[in-house]
Amino acid sequence: MTDVSPRVSIIIPVYNEEECLEQTVREIEEFLGDEVAELILVNDGSGQKTAEILEKIDHPAISVLHHAINKGYGAALKTGIDHARHDFVAITDADGTYPNARIPEFFQMAKEQNLDMVVGARRGDNVNIPWLRVFPKWCIGKLAHYVVRRPIPDLNSGLRVMRKTVVKDYVSILPEGFSFTSTITLAMLVNGFAVRYVDIDYHRRKGRSKIRPVRDTLNFLQLILRTAVFFDPLRVFVPLGLLLWLAALIVVFLGMTTLGKIPDVTVGILALGGLQVICLGLVADLINRKFSSHL
Repeated sequence: MTDVSPRVSIIIPVYNEEECLEQTVREIEEFLGDEVAELILVNDGSGQKTAEILEKIDHPAISVLHHAINKGYGAALKTGIDHARHDFVAITDADGTYPNARIPEFFQMAKEQNLDMVVGARRGDNVNIPWLRVFPKWCIGKLAHYVVRRPIPDLNSGLRVMRKTVVKDYVSILPEGFSFTSTITLAMLVNGFAVRYVDIDYHRRKGRSKIRPVRDTLNFLQLILRTAVFFDPLRVFVPLGLLLWLAALIVVFLGMTTLGKIPDVTVGILALGGLQVICLGLVADLINRKFSSHL
């Protein structure tokens, strides 16, 4: 009789991670077995040192895939997900920052509680996040909270277990870069999938970080607004339209008190602009509902 119990495939993007790659692989080898059935390493155009380490790996449950050039974190995850053979996929990093030993625990939780995603929230007793990223991370988290109407303990944690069919539904909108995790988080939360957060430690990374603080923070802000417009456009357009109407009322008040008349052209432009923005939001919402019905 064929065993159809759920299993999980672990996917690790690898880009010049020679500092900690071997240690990461050894950690995961310890619990590769029946339920944690395979490890997929995606070499995202790494240099020679990392390539040499990958060439030495010889394990029946470990596969190594290669990108000829560096395509990005999200692109590497997509390649791994496309080749994953099991019901769930787990992702982690190769830099020694995440407690990989907790992956089987997360998978059991997802399976037993019928969850679509279990995320490791970097809020444990030992968390090493560079101070330059703390405030931008807090601001981005608040904006994401507004978009999804619920607190998000960790928007872009790289340690998570996900139901593969759900991820595949959204793969066309998932970015090729670091925003992959943020996008799938927002997509699942906005659309009501079962997501649970579990506190984890986050260790100091080995090797040089690939994050560019200013550029990636701006990209994350753009991503959240774009995702909000995509999944819940009224959450963006209605407040903006109301803001324009409020500005029109302020102009009316200031005009009457300082000029003795209403600046009708300015008021008309602001009021009409607010109406157009809200109407645009309604159209975007109709398009979104039609798109969602086809998923």
